[in-house]
Amino acid sequence: MNNDIRLIAEWESCRAILLALPEPHTDWNYILEEARDQYHRMISAFTSRGYHCVVLTSDKDSAMQLLHDCDQSLLTLIDAEYNDTWTRDYGPISVERGGRLRALDFGFNGWGLKFAADHDNLMNLQLRDKCVITPEVYRNERDFILEGGSIETDGYDTLLTTSTCLCSQNRNGGHSKQELNGILNSRLGLSHVLWLDYGALAGDDTDSHIDTLCRMAPGNTILFTGCRDMDDPHFEDLLKMRAQLTLFRTPEGEPYNLVELPLPFAIYDEDGLRLPASYANYLVTPDTIFMPVYSQPENDTLACHTVKVAFPNHEIVPVECSTLIKQHGSLHCATMQIPDNIFNSTVF
Repeated sequence: MNNDIRLIAEWESCRAILLALPEPHTDWNYILEEARDQYHRMISAFTSRGYHCVVLTSDKDSAMQLLHDCDQSLLTLIDAEYNDTWTRDYGPISVERGGRLRALDFGFNGWGLKFAADHDNLMNLQLRDKCVITPEVYRNERDFILEGGSIETDGYDTLLTTSTCLCSQNRNGGHSKQELNGILNSRLGLSHVLWLDYGALAGDDTDSHIDTLCRMAPGNTILFTGCRDMDDPHFEDLLKMRAQLTLFRTPEGEPYNLVELPLPFAIYDEDGLRLPASYANYLVTPDTIFMPVYSQPENDTLACHTVKVAFPNHEIVPVECSTLIKQHGSLHCATMQIPDNIFNSTVF
């Protein structure tokens, strides 16, 4: 087992939050003003709680106009080339090794070759070359495809993930779980991998990223997306997911504390296709949880209260994300938390 490296939990440290603005070259072009308003809403929420936002853009003047009323001392705009705005899946994955933090740059191929990703796949190299990520913390892991939204950890040696995504033929050639256990141990120091075999949301392009389904929390807790409506097409698969979660055990052999999140009422696109709205797609920082909500007051309130059960000392900040879901992602997908000492402090 690789005990020299540790994948850190999301709630441990947050120096900055990495985002990429919707711009005319992205898939947001058809609702660009609405999408930019959505990002303004998120960035305002982050900066108002004191979190620095590192914002990728190809038009700094336009970005400054959009974000003019945000705390400028908490904004860093970076000229960059990118295909899409889902920084969770191509941003750096942070680990601790030898007592120091490292930024791992894994390969990204557009969620299994579904979408163009030539610029996104080079993003961490762009950030390194611009000295946003300092060369001494950057580590090249680009021979292995791994998306940030596909993995969830408790900060010790446990990983929660889905077999549908990580075992995908179009990512790393279809490795078996056993083979991937060895790879995840050597790359991320993980010796206890929980493989979720069930759970999928209609409209999800990611092959069941874990951050739409289940999230880990302190105290051997797992929050999961449930479904109580037997007529909902998700009901059977999410029920199987829940049953599998009850079988998971900690490294010490104890069951996990399971906390059920509601499933938002169905949201559809203009073609009548269901979108993958999920309350599990929240961002955790050391003291705040930024919670996606969807203009569904009863469900939104229940979801916020439910997350508070698992994080009783955190402030829960709801952020309206009904626009984000139109491109099949939500708040967690659109952000990547950056711990202290990963980004070059001189860029702030």
